[in-house]
Amino acid sequence: MQVLLINGSPHPHGNTFIALSEVAKALEENGVSAEIVSIGTKAVQGCIACGKCAELGHCAFQDELYNKVREKVLTADALVVGSPTYYAGPNGSLCALLDRLFFTCGKYLAYKPGASVAVCRRGGASAVFDRLNKYFTINNMPVVSSVYWNSVHGRTQGEASQDAEGLQTMRVLGRNMAWLLKNIKAGNEPIPEAEPKIQTNFIR
Repeated sequence: MQVLLINGSPHPHGNTFIALSEVAKALEENGVSAEIVSIGTKAVQGCIACGKCAELGHCAFQDELYNKVREKVLTADALVVGSPTYYAGPNGSLCALLDRLFFTCGKYLAYKPGASVAVCRRGGASAVFDRLNKYFTINNMPVVSSVYWNSVHGRTQGEASQDAEGLQTMRVLGRNMAWLLKNIKAGNEPIPEAEPKIQTNFIR
């Protein structure tokens, strides 16, 4: 079993990385492989609603980051997304990637467990947590919880390692993710049969 962890911070070894590393360590201690991928510092193309993905099966923009993460999503059994808090929201570059990734890979993500991790100096983490969880809850993904909302505090690089409660929350999240994955693998219940998609808007 393999879990993909996306580090949505431009700092590859900052506080978001520290939080995700604690999750990854707990996963591996429980027999589940974990890989952390950082989005880096390059500009990330956002979705332009061109609709070409429906025809192509992937985003029309074939940038390296999207292709790398998409390839890993296809084979991962679960997903953890972490982000720093910018103005009470996730990193915009991360959201630009996730908008495209989830829109084009929804069928590959369905029924794979997902979890979000928010890192902040003081406040705004709950808004980040809420925004990131929406990606999972629109794609039939079970959301994995912990003993507290999945947040870690720290401002300067390395401060997250001092947040004992936050790191405990990350460890429990990793153990809960491993537990759920093992139960899914051991179970024999088929995936629920999908209903035909119904989409409405407010003008008809």
